[in-house]
Amino acid sequence: MTEVYPGYGICRLSLVPVRQSPSDKSEQVSQLLFGEHYFVKALDQEGKWMLIKNYFDHYEGWIDAKQHNAITKEYFDHILNADFKITTDVTSSLLYKKSPIHILIGSIIPVTNTELFKIEEQLAFNGEAKAQGQRRDYEFLKSIALKYLNSPYQWGGKSPFGIDCSGFVQMVFKISGFKMHRDAWQQAENGERVTGFDQAKPGDLAFFKNESAKISHVGIVLENQQIIHASGKVRIDQLTEQGIMHAESKQITHQLSHLNRLLPEH
Repeated sequence: MTEVYPGYGICRLSLVPVRQSPSDKSEQVSQLLFGEHYFVKALDQEGKWMLIKNYFDHYEGWIDAKQHNAITKEYFDHILNADFKITTDVTSSLLYKKSPIHILIGSIIPVTNTELFKIEEQLAFNGEAKAQGQRRDYEFLKSIALKYLNSPYQWGGKSPFGIDCSGFVQMVFKISGFKMHRDAWQQAENGERVTGFDQAKPGDLAFFKNESAKISHVGIVLENQQIIHASGKVRIDQLTEQGIMHAESKQITHQLSHLNRLLPEH
């Protein structure tokens, strides 16, 4: 059955909270960064909140209708076929409709190397970016991950000023050119299973389970059996066969479930 959506949108603010239900008091489950496009699925009864579905990861939630920026289906379809740039600076700035706006690492800007096309909006960008679809190697991925080091943990966050464990992994891989789901339990379906701990390589994903054996945490394997992950803040700890060993307390804080590999052999 084909799904029918009443509208299309694109984020034209630096950061927009996506909530579980249509209320400012509702839990933040994710965020939209500048340039992310989405389907509008429904409005609440008062027309103040929109249920949206992010195109990149198909994640659903509610945004404030005042933060919605409508686009045509024609422009939405154009976005799908254009390899826009994704920003690689922690922060950068642009002029949008002749007004300055600060944007965050991982934002999508409608600039390409290969084509000229009609842009519906006035936008000028000056900063570091790469082609969104260009897949990069482990060294690039690691350099992006380290840009988030010490970012505070925030449930539902995707920004260097507040990020959760799966948001961190998703953004690092997205900037590096790889598709990722949003939540840790969903990300456990990404890539191929690594047969054993001794087979782990830098760039692999390490998943961790709670007392109910459900996936509850994720991080990125680095060299020397280290892991970078978001727990309190984005930090580097030791990875053991049991799980994550906190660098200071030497306690196991997360129980290892398994490892997956997305990066090609390197």
